[in-house]
Amino acid sequence: MLDSNTIKTCKENPSIRDMKIRNIEHAIDQAEILIKESKMTSKDLSFLKRKISDSRQDLEILYLMKI
Repeated sequence: MLDSNTIKTCKENPSIRDMKIRNIEHAIDQAEILIKESKMTSKDLSFLKRKISDSRQDLEILYLMKI
């Protein structure tokens, strides 16, 4: 989840917010590729899927700031 300082900075500076959005989108894409291509243990897969879910929630918050 995004911490309060990150949220404040993203509200104050749209270019930082947009950069954060691009970075999270890229991280999610790369994590999904990792999941598709690897033979991870179920524990590792669960952890990675949880991180992806958290990142998607962060993205939603950042997208709402653009409105």
